[in-house]
Order: sequence, then C-alpha cells, then structure tokens
Amino acid sequence: MNATASTSPAGLSAGQALNEGTLTRPLLKIWFLSAMGVFLDGFDLFVVGVALPFIARDFAPRPWELGLVAATAPLGAILGTALGGRLCDRFGRRPVFIVDLGIFIVFAVASAFSWNVASLLVFRFVLGVGVGADYPISATYVSEFMPARLRGRMLVSAFSFQALGSLTGAAIGLAILLVYPHAAAWRFMLAAGAIPALIILVLRRSTPESPRWCELHGRTSEAAAICSKLAGHNIELTQASEQALPWSALYSRQFIRRTLLTAIPWFLMDVCLYGIGLFTPVILSTLGFGGQPGATPVSYVLTDIRSTEGAVFLDSFLVIGFALAIWQIDHIGRIHLRMMGFLGMTAGLLLVGLGAVSRVAGSQDISAILIGFALFNVMVNMGPNPTTYTLPAEVFPTALRGSGNGNAAAAGKIGAAAGIFLLPILRASLGLPALMGVVAGVSVVGFLVTFVLGEGVETQHRLLEDIHATLLRLHGPRGSRRGEPA
Repeated sequence: MNATASTSPAGLSAGQALNEGTLTRPLLKIWFLSAMGVFLDGFDLFVVGVALPFIARDFAPRPWELGLVAATAPLGAILGTALGGRLCDRFGRRPVFIVDLGIFIVFAVASAFSWNVASLLVFRFVLGVGVGADYPISATYVSEFMPARLRGRMLVSAFSFQALGSLTGAAIGLAILLVYPHAAAWRFMLAAGAIPALIILVLRRSTPESPRWCELHGRTSEAAAICSKLAGHNIELTQASEQALPWSALYSRQFIRRTLLTAIPWFLMDVCLYGIGLFTPVILSTLGFGGQPGATPVSYVLTDIRSTEGAVFLDSFLVIGFALAIWQIDHIGRIHLRMMGFLGMTAGLLLVGLGAVSRVAGSQDISAILIGFALFNVMVNMGPNPTTYTLPAEVFPTALRGSGNGNAAAAGKIGAAAGIFLLPILRASLGLPALMGVVAGVSVVGFLVTFVLGEGVETQHRLLEDIHATLLRLHGPRGSRRGEPA
C-alpha cells in the first residue's frame, strides 16, 4: 500500500485491504512469531529422539513404554490441533496464539522433572496439546495477513522453521551430550525448549487480532483500525459477506473434498516423516554408523553421539528441501510440488532399503543409505511437508480456516503418532529393508490421493475469498455451483 495516501477507497473488505499491502515490519513480526511456534515443534521432536536412549537408561521402560514416550507428544498434539483450530475460529486467533505457548513452557519444564515413566507420559501429552494448538493458529495468522502474491512463500518459509527447529533440537541434544555425557542428560534436553518459548510468548502479547476474523464477527471498526495501523494510513471497510459455520461443515458436501485433500496426505506424510525422522539416530546406530559391523562394542553414550552426529548432518538436507519449496511454491504450484515430493520420498526410502540390505550382508559402503536419507529429507520438505501446511490455510473460508487447519493437522499428528509407535515394532519384526519398502508404499499412496483429489485445486497468487468461491463452483453441491455462501 502507498503509505503517503490519506485514505483508501470505501467499500473494501479486510481481505482486499490486506492484499494491497507490502511486507512491512509489523507483518514480518507476525510472520516470525508464527514461524517460531513451528520451530518449537521441530525442536521438541528431534531433541526427544536424542534423549530416548538416556530415558531408556534412566527409567528402564519396557519397549512399548519407550515407544509411547516418543509418541505421547504427537498424541497430545492430535487433541491440540483440533481444539486449537476450532477455538481460534470461535474466540479469535490471538488468545489461543498466546495460551498454547504457556502450556508448552509449563510442561516442558515439568517433563524435565518427571520421576517415572507415567509422569513423563502425562507431561509430554499436555505439552503436545500446546504444540498442536499452534499449528492451525500460526498457519491461519500468516495466511490471513499476507498479500496473495507473497502468501505461498511466507507460509512455506514460516513452516521451514520446523526444519530449523529439528536441526537445532538435534544439535542442542548433541551439545548437551558432549558437555554432560550422563544418564540424566535427557532432563536438560527436554527443558531446553522452554527458553525460546518464553521469549516468543512475551513477544506474542503485542500481536493484533486477525482483521478477517474481526470483520466476520461484526467487529468491522476494529478490523479497519488494525488494517489502518498495518498500512500506515486510514482504511474504511465494509461488513463481511461470509457467515459463521459449525465445525461439522467440514464434512458437508461443500467442503468434504477439501477436507480429504488436506487431511489424508498430511496423515500419510507424517507417518513417513516422523517415523523416519525421529528414529534416524536409532537406524544409523543399528546399521553401525561410525563403526564397522562386528567391531568391538563401544559405550552407549559414544554410540548415541556418533549416530546423532550423522542425524544432524542428514537433518541439514531438510533445510535444503525447504529452500527449494520457497523458491518453487509459486511457480510449480502446491499440488504438483506435493506430487513430486511424494515420488522423491519413495525413491529415497527405496535407496535406504537397498543400502540396508548390502549393509546387513557385510558391505562397508554406506553411501546408498546416506544418499537415500538425504534425498528423502530434501523431497519431503520440498513438497509434501510445506504444502500440507499451506493448503489448509488457503482453501477454507475465514469461518472454517482454523477448524480446517486443525482437522488436517490432527490427521497429520495421528500419522505422526502411528509412525513413531509402529515403525520400531515393524523394524523389529520385518527388518529394516522391508520397513523401508512399506514406508515407500505409504508415500506412493500419498501421491495417488493428491493426484485424484487435487484436480482443479491451485491457489497461488489468489485472494483467499476468491479461492473459496472458485472451489465451491468446481466441487460444491448443485446449490453452490455459482459460488453462493455455504
């Protein structure tokens, strides 16, 4: 927007007013504080991966209990995403944007003081609720404030903080190991995320409510004031034409195709990403990373350090994948980028499986394993991971944007919990090569679902309200073919 103008033309909606804006410092602040919520999810996931061997050493849990420790936060996130998304549609984006971080801080610290497996499970579950609630709110915040021409890149770059968080979590876990190589090191790892979360919480208190949400709920003057402050000059808005919708509308004829397109691929992608990502150090350790098959065993601490170093190296490819997504999201488009990513994930997993076969046979060459992991990490973050975050923030109307986001993210977290809990069991029963084949098959299904349901759905450079109207004409019931409100 031209900051020298005194007023904008009357009759604009909040979406139109925001769409004319430029990337100002207040918008960058909203983007950054949203991105840092995703950072905390990646951080917590991967620092737990480093901590698991030490939790096992300290509490001596049974195998299924250790798997549940890893899966509990994603299980809590299932409730958090669904609840947070609906609450931000009902009560506003800003209140939940602040409360969820408070939950994370309290229970990250509580997890560090757990006295047995049961207490750790409870604390990790509630922490997961806080982490999960941030997903739909952060995506909704970014999508509702950013101009259409920048929205795709800003959503993907915000979500790329998950990779930054993953890399930081693995690095912090490794640093704690090097400084304090003792069984109790896991307590410091689990508490470490509370420090950045507290800083983010303080900064989030100054964020405004979404003008689109204010307009929808009749708070037009408040929406106009927020838009005017962001633009630097006076803006007059009209009352929104949209209507409030219940959560059940996600499964109505108007929205069911969008609901399935955003939920099913996220579920399938997270089965792969979380199952493979969390146990990358364990897989590398199983394959003898940092040593030779049959060599004299080293201490569990040294083994964990070596495998974690390998995981940190491979996690760096997650950042490369996100860089490619930011570059291509508004050129290739969301749907095509997702399909390319699922196919690339399949190829990477098959390479890891082939490398595992040769490793078990006694080969000392691990190049196929490393290349396969690197390819998987690049392709998952070039396509499926960022687009599963982006599309739910774009294809639903304002009244359902948080709920649609929460529903899709909940499906993803169910996939994450399934991958984290089931993949170690499958690895023990099937062996690593067969497991990689199974997960590659899951990636193929993700490609097929996107191919079938993604027809006619592309959102780059388009106003959110226009996307909703177009999809109603294409995929809605007969009564909505002309784009009438649902």
